[in-house]
Formats: sequence, C-alpha cells, structure tokens
Amino acid sequence: MNLRQIEIFRAVMITGSISGASKLLFVSQPAVSRLLSHTELKIGFKLFERVKGRLYSTPEARNLFREVEKIYDNIQRVNALAAKLSSSHDGMVNILSSPSIGQMFIPKVIASFTHKYPQATVSFHVLPFTNILDRITSGDGDVAVTILPTDHPNIACDTLGSRNLVCVLPHHNPLSHKPVISLPDLTQENLINYRPDSPLGKIINKTFLQAGLTPTSYLEVGSPQNACSLVQEGVGVALVDEFSAISIQSPAVVVRQVVNAPTIDICLLHLSTSPLSTNASLFAEEIRLLLAKALTDR
Repeated sequence: MNLRQIEIFRAVMITGSISGASKLLFVSQPAVSRLLSHTELKIGFKLFERVKGRLYSTPEARNLFREVEKIYDNIQRVNALAAKLSSSHDGMVNILSSPSIGQMFIPKVIASFTHKYPQATVSFHVLPFTNILDRITSGDGDVAVTILPTDHPNIACDTLGSRNLVCVLPHHNPLSHKPVISLPDLTQENLINYRPDSPLGKIINKTFLQAGLTPTSYLEVGSPQNACSLVQEGVGVALVDEFSAISIQSPAVVVRQVVNAPTIDICLLHLSTSPLSTNASLFAEEIRLLLAKALTDR
C-alpha cells in the first residue's frame, strides 16, 4: 500500500463511509471508491463488507488499521518537526572563513544573524584557504567566505564583490604623509610579501610584473594578519586586503590607498552537489546584505 492508499483506507475507517472519507479528504466519492477497490485488489483481501448500503470493516482491516495509525502518528511527528524547523530555525550552521575576512566582518555577520534567528546554532572556524576547500568538499562546512575564488569542480563559488588591496605602513614612514601611494613608491621600501605560490603572493607579484617593477622583498609571511603585525613592529610595509587593514587597532600603523592596486574577489563557497540548509541559506543572505552595506559605505 502506498501512502495515498493508506490515507484513503484510514479516512474510510475513521468516518465509516465513502461519503465521509470524501469530505474528509476533499476528493470525490467515485475517486475514493475506485482507489479503495484498487487497494483491495492489490493486497488480495477485502477491507470492507457492503451490507445494505453500509460499510463494515473486516477483521483484517481492523488489524491493518492499528498499524496504519502508527504510520500516521509518525507522519504527524515529521510534519511537526518540519514546522518547527521552518519557524524556529533550530539546527547548526557551520561557517568557515579565511583569516582576513574572518577577523572582523564575519563576526559582524554572525552577530546580526543570531540576533534575527536566536535559536540557530553557529559553528565558526577561521582556516587557511586550502583547509577551507578540504572542509567544504568533505561536508564539514556549510558555507565559507574567502577573499579568493576557486575553480574546484565540486565547489560553487559566488563572487559577492571586489575590493582593492591597500598598503599598511608604520606611521613614521615618510610615505605615510602621502594620501595615495604608487607601486613605484613601494619598490623603494622593504615590502613584506607572501609566498610566491600563495594566492596573494601570485596576485601581488603579477601586479608588479605587469607594471615592469620589481619590489624589494626580504620577508615572506603566511597571512595578511602576520604582515600587519610585522608592520606594527616597524620592519616594513605590506599590501593587505581592506578587511585585514580595518582590524588594525594600533596608532603605530597607517593605511593608504594604492594607485592601480590589485583587486581581490570576496567569494561565497559551498558544496555544489547538495543544496544549502535553510539556516545556511539565511546566513549566506546575511553575508550579502552586510557586504553590500560595507561596499556602499567604504
């Protein structure tokens, strides 16, 4: 018996008639009769005896009805759970982020999201880019926000916006007096750079190469946060994303725009082979809303 047949059988048992079942299920009486007859034919025994125009359940039908009620109760529990999940947004959403955008921006998104959906549970981890890809493909992360795109075949990559890299430098550096810094200016400084095979390292080195310039780099770091910390100690200047620059709380460091600065994409990553959960979709929408505001306000 399929669920529709079970539904018809239960309705007849409860109401005691074809007409009653018809009214309960909002279907025609002929439709109820046809499906009931087809059910009896399929299962191989009578469910009802028709005596003087009335239906009487058979012993087999009464035995079957007890099991049908168990199924109906389970369906009701499923419906109740679905309604609860829809209205209360219970459940965990696993958020991943690259270090730069995860320092200040994603915590703001989490604060806004949990204010709107207080019963949702959030798991938040800041990881290197390669670790993020591993976590997404293994199903350990619902969505990730990074400053770099990916062409991984199993990961959907939605570009939410673009931002320029900016220069961070010690406040006592002569360049700090300039409102805008040029790429040639940076060739005269000790540039704290990134590994040549890293995404940021590739972007920065390509930008200087296209401009016909060669920066003086004597120090390589693994993240913009490391670069900012070293700039704060006065050991050089660095190009970092704007989110990392915003997170600097030290008066010893100044931030300047750069002419023809390289740009980075802000990307939302998620597994392309399965749909997002309701909470993950809501969180992704919150990212878009706050990022659009941040891009407008800059």
